[in-house]
Amino acid sequence: MKWLRDAGNAMTTQAAESQREPSPSQLGAAGIRAFTRLAGLWGLSVEEQLLLLGEPARSTFFAWRKHPERASLSKDTLERISNLLGIYKALQILFPDPAVADAWVRKPNAAPMFADRSALDRMLGGNVSDLDAVRRYMDAARGGGWS
Repeated sequence: MKWLRDAGNAMTTQAAESQREPSPSQLGAAGIRAFTRLAGLWGLSVEEQLLLLGEPARSTFFAWRKHPERASLSKDTLERISNLLGIYKALQILFPDPAVADAWVRKPNAAPMFADRSALDRMLGGNVSDLDAVRRYMDAARGGGWS
């Protein structure tokens, strides 16, 4: 019976380990890798990338890109990346053509919140709230109504 108890304990330990939250370094690495791919798809300049990430020091930004596994991102930076990935996901759902979805962020938009400027212009306002506003707009559009 001891072997059964030991096996049960081992399975419980494995299950608990597989359900653990990712570590901050894992989140940082995944976030930077995803952001780097998104920046390439959207054709973002280094300056635009820095603004979207909350203006980290240039040396820090390039260190993150070179060694994402060492990136220690603040909650603010992780929230920014989360919003950007949510916007990206919504665009991919709304526009079946990936090129059209990726180009949308730079096109002028007549919706009142954009005032004939692009979503990227709004996102480059520098505040997390700017990213959040665009994400909420995209989530509403995805839900059936362009607000």
